[in-house]
Order: sequence, then C-alpha cells, then structure tokens
Amino acid sequence: MNDMSEISGARDASGSAFTFTGQWREFLPIALTNLALTIVTLGIYRFWAKARERRYLWSRTRFIDDTLEWTGTGKEMFFGFLIVMAVVVPALLVLNFGLEALILRGEFLAAGVIGFALYAGLFYLYHVARFRALRYQLSRTFWHGIRGGSDNPGWAYGLSGVWRFAVGFVTLGLLIPWAMTRLWNERWGSMSFGPHPFHAEASSEGLMGRWLLIYLAPVLGVILMGALGFAGAAAGSVSGSEDGMAMGAVAAIFFGAILFYVLLLILSLSFYALFYRHVVDATSVAGVDLRFTARTKDWLKLILGNIALVVVTLGVGLLFISYRNWSFLVCHMEAAGVVDLDVLTQTTTRAPTDAEGLADAFDFGAI
Repeated sequence: MNDMSEISGARDASGSAFTFTGQWREFLPIALTNLALTIVTLGIYRFWAKARERRYLWSRTRFIDDTLEWTGTGKEMFFGFLIVMAVVVPALLVLNFGLEALILRGEFLAAGVIGFALYAGLFYLYHVARFRALRYQLSRTFWHGIRGGSDNPGWAYGLSGVWRFAVGFVTLGLLIPWAMTRLWNERWGSMSFGPHPFHAEASSEGLMGRWLLIYLAPVLGVILMGALGFAGAAAGSVSGSEDGMAMGAVAAIFFGAILFYVLLLILSLSFYALFYRHVVDATSVAGVDLRFTARTKDWLKLILGNIALVVVTLGVGLLFISYRNWSFLVCHMEAAGVVDLDVLTQTTTRAPTDAEGLADAFDFGAI
C-alpha cells in the first residue's frame, strides 16, 4: 500500500474495505481441539482456547491490504481471571452469608442497604469490565504492526455507567437510549489506534421511535391478551358450558403470551440493530469513518441460524458460534476515508497486563 491510500480504491469485490476469508473447515480442527482440551482440563484451557480462536479469526480478517494480528495469550487471560476471582469471590461469599445473618436477626433495613450496595457495586464492576476488556482487546490487536489501546483505567467509566443508567431508570426507562449512546461515546472516545484517538459522536436522536415500541409493548401485550382471552371465552361458549369458556380463554391467553414475547424479542432486536448501526456510523479514527450495514433481518438470520445449528447438531454447533458472530460483524463492517501510514505510528499507550479477568467474571467476551 502507498504511504497514503484511499479506502475507496482498496476495496474487495464485495465493495468493502473489510474482508473475512475464514472457512469453517479450517476452523473445525481448532474448535474440536479446544473442546477436547477444555474438557480434559475441567475448563481451565478455555482461556488458551479463546486465544487460539482469536488468532485464527484475526488472521483471516483483512482491512484494505493487510490482515489483523492477535497477540494476546491464554496465560495472561487466565492469570487475569484468577486475580479477579481472588478478590470478587471472597467478597461475594462474605456479603452473602452476612446478609443471611442480618435477616435471621431481623435487621431487614441493614440487610436491604447492604444488598443494594452489593448490586450497585456489581453494576459498577460490570461497566468497568466492559471498558477494560475493550482496552485489552485493542492493545493486543495489530494492523501493519500498529496496535491500539488506552491509558484510561476505566474506573471513572464505571461510575459513569452507574449514574447514566440510574437516570435512565428514574425516568421510567425513557432515557435508556441516551445512556447507551453516551456510554458508547465515552468508551470508544477513550481508546486510540496508533497515535490517533477514536472519535464517537453518537446521539439518541433517531432511536426513540423504536425504543417507544418496546416501551409500550407491555401495555399493548395486556390489551392483546385481554382481547384474545375474551375471544377465546366467546369461542368456548359454543359448547354451552362454563368449563369450555374457561378453557377457551386460557388457551387464547397462553397463545397471546407466546405471541407477545416473540414480538417483544423482535422489537428489541430491531432496536439493537438500529442502535448498533447508529453508533458505529458515528465512530471514526485516523480519518477513517466506520459504517455498519446489518439490519434487523440480518441479525435475525444470524440468531436463528445459530439456534438451528446448535439444535440440529445436538449442541456441537456451539463450537462455531464465535466463528459465525465474528464473520457476521466483519462482513457487515465498512469504512471510508484515507489512511496515511506516515502518521500512523505505534501507540505510546501502555499495554495492560490485566487481560479480561473482570469481563470473564461477568461472562461476556469479545466477539
């Protein structure tokens, strides 16, 4: 690539600057070996398994003229997890038994205050974990020998996550989209790639329409189930017995409940699809504007495909979920702008050594 390359002139046949060249036949031996070693080691090998998966997935991900490289190791992720467990688990055990002791002694107010503080603390650590996991992942991701990262430890971000979502819930959920977009901006705005900071300027404008559909869904669900229950009772009255009317109403309400939850899931997925497109489109780095193209139907196909794969293979398909998810993200990612390698030098941020221990404690990963 020239020292300065326009992305629009370096796209693949699909028209995207991002390309994923992985094949499931290549990934299968990695997945099977990881599974066998994880079982034999009673789950300990999963950190090394995650590192192997990422090395493969990153190496099959091309941006313009070079592939990504993952340099993280299972050892650092394992020790990061142990450090977090050494602190979190004893604290949770003490608080758990302490709460039971207070309740048995009738000190309900103290138990309530401590319980609230416990959950608030866990919510705080959840946001810190998201921030530090992203920081670690960027610091171990290289392109043209250049990596990302951040010198921000994420403690202030955790507080921001707590108070922003508190505002969202105090307003009965109406400001949740505002909290989500502001946290995206704060999280990515604290990161950099090479010497260049990420810029994230997403707003909640344009999201409220779909959020209100979710917000009003319970009210519409009650109306729906009431109407179906009345219709079912009317249909059951044809038999001329009260039992028939009751059975008809119960069956109709049960069907309505299932229909409601399916629609609620689809509405939630529709909101998330719009949210993800919205925030990615508002993110840029080093003169490159990012764009995400997946719509609700694409996310639905991914999720239903994952479920079908797991069911048809009797669970074996779980090995390919990370592969499918990563491929989905890369194939729907686009970029526009100019990359100048003369100014894209190595970052001066410190490479963190704490890996993703806190993120693993909350059971969410990178992909």
